[in-house]
Amino acid sequence: MARHWRAGAAGLAVLGLTLTACGGAKVGDSSSGSNNAGSSGKCGTFNLAVNPWVGYEADAAVVAYVAQHNLGCTVTKKNLKEEIAWQGFGTGEVDAILENWGHADLTKKYISGQKTAVDAGQTGNKGIIGWYVPPWLAKAHPDILDSKNLNKYASKFKTSESGGKGQLLDGDPSYVTNDAALVKNLKLDFKVVYAGSETALIQAFRTAEKNKQWVIGYFYEPQWFLSEVPLKKVSLPTYTTGCDADAAKIACDYPVYDLNKIVSAKFAKSGSPAYNLVKNFNWTNDDQNTVAKYIAQDKMTDEAAAKKWVDANKDKVDAWLK
Repeated sequence: MARHWRAGAAGLAVLGLTLTACGGAKVGDSSSGSNNAGSSGKCGTFNLAVNPWVGYEADAAVVAYVAQHNLGCTVTKKNLKEEIAWQGFGTGEVDAILENWGHADLTKKYISGQKTAVDAGQTGNKGIIGWYVPPWLAKAHPDILDSKNLNKYASKFKTSESGGKGQLLDGDPSYVTNDAALVKNLKLDFKVVYAGSETALIQAFRTAEKNKQWVIGYFYEPQWFLSEVPLKKVSLPTYTTGCDADAAKIACDYPVYDLNKIVSAKFAKSGSPAYNLVKNFNWTNDDQNTVAKYIAQDKMTDEAAAKKWVDANKDKVDAWLK
């Protein structure tokens, strides 16, 4: 995902200490959260990275299910944060990443430089990152949706974690975020505070909407939670090509990301039917949100969520298997 945020009451910031994300493993760590499924066949073992947000978990659930049930693969899921997952291409421990949110630095290092990874095409998902507030706040103070007005309300967002400034809540520190640079370069009286996980971020926004608390934070689409609490996006200075070229000087909004898949160069040449599945895998934001909701809100297992979606979308799955 990509993904990341802010809270209005001191108690919300504590959530980041008590609710931790998956994905803390390292390449080469036998405790990386592997989940073996299926039986070996001509596909053999398929090592699938799972990055720590539920939208990615939805991608992985469906691809793993199809790989196992249609191709006879032995699927090993590895819970790894984004940058760590890319390291696994060179060691053979990771075959595929299903949802890449930009990462020009990693693309340069592993695709152009080391040549251990290759682009496997778009997922079909459009990734949107930005700053969001709960609906009640946007309704009560409509001008807050323009970042030029944020300093006017900075004191309302102060917490015990924000050092006397307004708190801008980000999620997992491994997520793609320009927020610290944006706060500095837009001269905003805010401080970025990390909640620690997607789960904590969602709970902070949910609580803020219910209790009318002041919260502003990093969030993103696709994300099933927006169907429960329709967060409102704050307008940052318009993104233009190249405005984010210098990370330290960024003063513009995030671009719209055409999310893509990355695979190891070795996997791409392996002849594995799992590679063709990954290459052909393509669905919409609505598809992902549906499966993510099954997992996160309906509390279905990954296997059950994937089966429900696959059974209802046989035409799409058949296209992936061609």
